[in-house]
Amino acid sequence: MDLSFTKEDLEFQQEVRDWIAEAYTPELRAKMAMSKNGYLDKEGQVEWQKRLYEKGWVAPNWPEKYGGPGLSPSERYILNMELSAAGTPTVSPMGISMVAPVLMAFGSEEQKAKYLPPILRSDVWWCQGYSEPGAGSDLASLQMSAVRDGDDYVLNGSKIWTTHAQWADMIFCLVRTSKEGKMQEGISFIVFPMTTPGITISALPTLDGPLEGQQEINQVFFENVRVPIAEALVGEENKGWTYAKYLLQFERGNAYAPGLRNMLRKARKIASLEQSEGEALIRDHDFSRKLANMEIKIDSLDATEQRIFSALSAGQAVGPESSMLKCEGSDTQQAITELILEATGSYAAPFIKDSFAVARAGANADLPMPQYAVPVAPSYFNYRKTSIYAGSNEIQRNIMAKMVLGL
Repeated sequence: MDLSFTKEDLEFQQEVRDWIAEAYTPELRAKMAMSKNGYLDKEGQVEWQKRLYEKGWVAPNWPEKYGGPGLSPSERYILNMELSAAGTPTVSPMGISMVAPVLMAFGSEEQKAKYLPPILRSDVWWCQGYSEPGAGSDLASLQMSAVRDGDDYVLNGSKIWTTHAQWADMIFCLVRTSKEGKMQEGISFIVFPMTTPGITISALPTLDGPLEGQQEINQVFFENVRVPIAEALVGEENKGWTYAKYLLQFERGNAYAPGLRNMLRKARKIASLEQSEGEALIRDHDFSRKLANMEIKIDSLDATEQRIFSALSAGQAVGPESSMLKCEGSDTQQAITELILEATGSYAAPFIKDSFAVARAGANADLPMPQYAVPVAPSYFNYRKTSIYAGSNEIQRNIMAKMVLGL
């Protein structure tokens, strides 16, 4: 395992840090500090992604022929590491990291030309139509139907947990085009506009209490929605399960450690400000021990991620390791939000619905708690989801048990 960076890598790292210092403006930082879920509002999110696009770094994994920056594996790792360490907004993965790779691999030339450039520019917002009320981790049991009627599919059914569907211009969707054979064999992958008649979006309430229009997840209903087959179908009919599995490798296995270190720094900062028995909480032996144990856990995860990064640099593929990273990373995210909640104490109890308004008002906002406490409880509740999405951790452990232990 070679974890040393070259002189060129270190120069690139400094370039990234210098760019972040300039592009990640005080206004964006203030708004991000008030985020409950790692995203900004749509205006801020698009602003940040367009800044990355202008620099050429919004899609570091894209091939150069489609507009990617042509970074080496080590440069991609450094870029993601520095963005996470700086606490920048999460780039919405639906277009750039999820549907785009599927279009590159299986889409027609017309679909690539039509969809990839606006995805790269963040001119078009995408959402994902995978899970259904009766088909979550058991995704192959999905029932949303796509019935041929002349040159169209007629869609009926619903999708659930659809992130930012209310912002989306387009959706990529798994639908059932056949009921013959195994369940996996009758699924197709389609894309179409969210403005198509017959689509209804219903916000799903979450414990972080988002404002109307700022909700993270939705249920989307499709009633006799007609989409042209020639434009909508990606690849071959009834091959969608293959494409879905291909997509999921881009949804899992991200580097967690840099972002976790940023979260741990927040926990330490709050603990240094809060009091326990007349002195800073960070001096409390029990809480200090929890911080130290968390740092050890992050160091271990970081070493594992770097080992996998080294293997990728040598041309090796990532297998069940992506499931391991997803489990450890999401579990640790939840654990740190618990630490931050504990450090904040009773200041976490008041609920500020519009946290972004606090960022706009600045330090003079009339608050019943310190400004840093505003998003603490909402973030804690929001992060309960991390062990469920992208395939629940229980499913990931089953994958590891099968592929590693042969169970």
